[in-house]
Amino acid sequence: MCRNIKTLFNFEPPATEDEIQAAALQFVRKLSGFNTPSKANEEAFHRAVQEVSVVAKNLLDSLVTNAEPRNREVEIERARARNAKRFGTTGQ
Repeated sequence: MCRNIKTLFNFEPPATEDEIQAAALQFVRKLSGFNTPSKANEEAFHRAVQEVSVVAKNLLDSLVTNAEPRNREVEIERARARNAKRFGTTGQ
């Protein structure tokens, strides 16, 4: 599950709220072991996702770097090339 969490810092355009929320959801799923929580745990699960999202947003807003922002399209192409090499596919 965690391998699906993407790096969100130093991209142009910056990470969206949806991307931060998705990363938080993956993180809470990994920690809890639940893909979908039971009714008894649903409130705690969703509260944790919201709290992790807030902390992640604060972290991303606080980080600084001198490096040039990465281009999302270039990173996607690099990932496709890695997948093609690893799995022998074209990634399409």
